[in-house]
Parts: sequence; structure tokens; C-alpha cells
Amino acid sequence: MAHQDALIAQDIDAYLKVHETKSMLRFLTCGSVDDGKSTLIGRLLYDSKMIFEDQLAALESDSKTVGTQGGAIDFALLVDGLAAEREQGITIDVAYRFFSTEKRKFIVADTPGHEQYTRNMVTGASTADAAIILIDARKGVLTQTRRHSYLVKLLGIRHVILAINKMDLVNWSRETFDKILADYRVFAEKIGITTFTAIPMSALNGDNILDRSAHTPWYDGPTLMGLLEVLPVEDDLAAKPFRMPVQWVNRPNLDFRGFSGLVATGTVKRGDQIRALPSARTSTVERIVTKDGDLEQAVAGQSITITLKDEIDISRGDVIVCANAPAQVADQFETTIVWMDDQPMLPGRALLMKLGARTVGASITEPKYKVNVNTMEHVAAKRLELNEIGVCNVSLDTPVAFEAYTESRDLGGFILIDRFTNRTAGAGMIHFALRRSENIHWQALEVSKAARASLKRQSPAVLWFTGLSGAGKSTIANLVEKKLHSLGRHTYLLDGDNVRHGLNRDLGFTDEDRVENIRRVAEVSRLMAEAGLIVLVSFISPFRAERRMARTRVGDEDFIEIHIDTPLAVAESRDVKGLYKKARAGQLKNFTGIDSPYETPEAPELRIDTTDLSPEEAAEQICAYLQSRGSHA
Repeated sequence: MAHQDALIAQDIDAYLKVHETKSMLRFLTCGSVDDGKSTLIGRLLYDSKMIFEDQLAALESDSKTVGTQGGAIDFALLVDGLAAEREQGITIDVAYRFFSTEKRKFIVADTPGHEQYTRNMVTGASTADAAIILIDARKGVLTQTRRHSYLVKLLGIRHVILAINKMDLVNWSRETFDKILADYRVFAEKIGITTFTAIPMSALNGDNILDRSAHTPWYDGPTLMGLLEVLPVEDDLAAKPFRMPVQWVNRPNLDFRGFSGLVATGTVKRGDQIRALPSARTSTVERIVTKDGDLEQAVAGQSITITLKDEIDISRGDVIVCANAPAQVADQFETTIVWMDDQPMLPGRALLMKLGARTVGASITEPKYKVNVNTMEHVAAKRLELNEIGVCNVSLDTPVAFEAYTESRDLGGFILIDRFTNRTAGAGMIHFALRRSENIHWQALEVSKAARASLKRQSPAVLWFTGLSGAGKSTIANLVEKKLHSLGRHTYLLDGDNVRHGLNRDLGFTDEDRVENIRRVAEVSRLMAEAGLIVLVSFISPFRAERRMARTRVGDEDFIEIHIDTPLAVAESRDVKGLYKKARAGQLKNFTGIDSPYETPEAPELRIDTTDLSPEEAAEQICAYLQSRGSHA
């Protein structure tokens, strides 16, 4: 780092101390493909002397073999590290780079410009304080310029820099600069970006990057580096009420119990009254512990361990707040969601939400609307596809402490996780709690599930029959219920066709409706099991995610998945209802096994092969299994 070479040589400790106390700015570059994002970052690294000699030698060599500048240094190669990017000349992943100047340290995220990698851009923007939106002066404001600007606003990035790049290719035309600036300002006002700084530049040649360019005598604003060095960072966090998500319950021995985390906002002092959320229990701060010793107070951005005067129950994921200005607690929200999974977002499907250090079960309702980021139009939607943005209500299985995203990224931003694959499925921002989440509470009931089951002298259970149409689910389930009834057991059979005549008569056979179909039946099954019944559920239920959701709602101890395993050819040969024939003729859309998938159970409690067993033999095997686990003993 040439700007401090002398200090490093003379006093390394002094250099490290200076470096440690510098402020940190996180920013990202975004915009359309080939606007020069990677080149700009490469130029910043090069001009700030953050390249080692061997890196520089490799850069010069690579520029001659895979560069795009005719053998001259191609600064983009410092950032485009993936082979696929070098071959295509584009960025497809988020690349993070560190550099520093005499005044500040920086972490920069180079985000991809292609629309299909919008989710990567969201990842890079999630922690950024500032955004540099690049525009190719030859092309002006493009679709991705608008898309990324909308996401920058959506994600609450306060500082926006409009880098009008490649001005050298338009002969440093002030008219071109002014036209692009006017076009962008019209769009920015529509989406709520009220202030931004526009800079004419050439990232490749370094004009207006570190030093003012002689090519733009008509421009009197800051250089890019000059602006980055003075942007305010986290200047208002300490003034907000105290919030600290608990990341770890610290118990090194029997005599110490502390709660560790990063102070998200505000200030905490010894003797302060605090409240633990969501439990709402209160106590007083006894000590503020750090690796360097105890503190009298801590502020936003510090990692600390708090000990309390009272023994109250606090777990990882809880939030410690000031007692007189607590955060809110709720389990239902209106949110904006950016969908990031290749599989579409289907309303009602069970997911996980990670909010801070807390992970809870979640489901999403049908979108209120999705946003066309090119026109800002609100469009009706039943689902969200990859990279789409929608406003949806989210329901959780337990209350969490939160704040609106506009107030706190830490307590208002979340990710959604697929329960089965553990992939990140989406990212979201909380708007507000739904009023009904404050007004609806669990009513304590005097008669328990165990008492109801005891009265019936049986153990409740949910027998979930799944398989292709024509597999024999309804036939076998009927026989099982008859046998249980003859034994004096209290049962009820929920059949897929019968339920669609009443409870689910409003649902069709799209993927969204299939998810809702199973969600409703799972809830009814759970209630019936709570009543002490043995419930038989005969539904195709083609998706593993919904069967897992049903198991979660009912509980592992009562849920018995029974796969009526029949090959498609055998099931189709039976075709008692003529449905396969219609599906093959194109008269019945979204039919399982033909043009809609059936996801085979991976670990069912029972697998019934109907090519080997008659319905009566299958029913006997199921009843024997129930007998062995005491469900009708």
C-alpha cells in the first residue's frame, strides 16, 4: 500500500493502529452488462496501490492473453476471477474486494449485470452503505439500470452515486452527460431516490476516479474516490434505541452466564433496564464484557457480552432491547420478497425464515402483487418466479422481535430457506406487523388431547396415504377404516375427491392450488388428531415439501406416511375414472404423472407395493403396523 509505505517501514505498530481506527465503507457497483463495473473496481485497486508485484505481473500477462483492451492492462481481470467470466467477459457472481486509502478502508462488491443474476446483486447490496450505479455513456439508462436502482432503493442503501462511464467514447460530451442525468432523475424520482451524485468518468483511463480530469472542465463535482472517502457511515445508529440480537449464550463455567452479540443500534450502559424479546421479561445490565475487559458502556457496532442481575430465560435468536423503548413482536407481516430460487414461490409452502440469529417456520400467502421494475407497475400474480419481486404477507409459527426494514436492516431484513434443500429461496424486507397478529391469541383449553384420546381408549394418529391416481389409496384406506371401526376405534377418512366437494371446492389443480389443498387438509387432520381420532388421509399429495409440512403440523409422533407404491403404467392401466385417458388427450391439464410431477416419498413409515399385495393384504399390513405402535391397542 504505497500511500503508507514509509510508515510501514518505520513503525509497523503505528501503521496497524492507524489502520485499525479507520472507518469502513461498504459499497457495491451495479448496472447493466458491460457498463464497466469490474474495470472501475480494478482501477480503484490499481490506483490505491493494493496490488502485489506478482499480481501485477499476472495481470499484465492475462491482459495480453484474455484481456479485452488489445494487450493493454485490462483492469476488469483483477475482479472477474471465475474462468467462465474471463471467457465470456462478464461477471456472473458477486466478487468482494478490499482496499484502503489514507482516510478510509473499503469493501466493494462487484455485482453481475445480467437479469438472471439479479439475486446475486441483492446479495451484494444487503450490507452496502453506498451504491455506484454505472451507465455506459453511449447507451444511456437501460432496463438493468432501472432494475438495479429500484433494488438499491428497496434495500435501503442511503448513498447513490451515478457513474456515467466511458465518457471518452462520446468525446466527453457535456450534452450527453446532461441528457443521461435528466433521464435518470425522472426515473429516480418515481422510485423515491431523491438525492444522488452524478460523476462523468472513464474507468479505463482513470478520469475523475482519483484525480479531476482535464477532459471535463465543465464538471465541478467531486472525484469518485474523493466522494467515497467522505460519505457518512452508520452515523445515526448510535442515536437509535438499544438493540442487540443474541448470537450466543456464553456459559464458560457455572459462575458465568452472559449473552453475546453485536450491538445493532443504540447504546447500553451498566445499570440500564433491558427487556428480552419475545418473552418481554426485564432485568438490569450488571456487566458489559469484552475480550479487552469490562466496559461502562457499549455502542452500535461493538461486539459484547452482557450479564444480567436476574436469571431470566434468554436464548440464541432473542433480542435484548432497552426496556422503555422495545422493538415490536409479531408473527404475521406484510413484506417485500425478492425470490431467488429456480423453483417458483408457491403460496402456502412451508419454508424457514432467518431473521438475525433466529430461524423459525414460515409460509407465504399469495402475492398481493409483483412489481414490474421497468415500469413500476403493480402486476397481479399467483406466484413469484426467479428474480421476481412481490409484496406478500408472511406468517410464522412463533412470534419474533422485529422492526420495519426502513428502521433497521438487522431486525427488518430476512432470508427464506427451503426446508428440504437448505437453499436460500428468497430475501425479504418487513414493512409492518399485520394487525390481526396483535389481536389473535391462543385460547387456553381445559380438555387436553391426551384426555380426549383417553376417553376413546386409543392413541390418535394421522395415516397419510400418498401415491399416484389409481394406485389404490382410497380402496385401501376404506378397508383400513372398516377394520378399525369393527374394533371399536374412532376414525375419520378424509378422501381427496370428497374434500374437493366442500372444504376445497374453490381449488383447482395448479401447483399453487395443490399446495393450498394439502395445507388445509393438514390443518384439519391435526385438529381431528387433537380430538383423539385416528385420521385416514387419502390424497395424491405429489410434493415432498407439502407432505413434510403436514408431518410438521401434525407432529412426528402421530404422523404415519404410507406410500401406496404403484408404477405409473399399472396405475394408468386401471384408470377407473378415465382420468389418464383425458390427460393423454390433453383434456386434463396438470395431471400427476403425466404433465405434473409426483415426488416419491424418501422415508415413509410404510411402503405398500400393490403389484405384490391385494388391497385386503395391504390393509392387514397397515393394521398390524398400527397394532405394533399402539395406535389402536
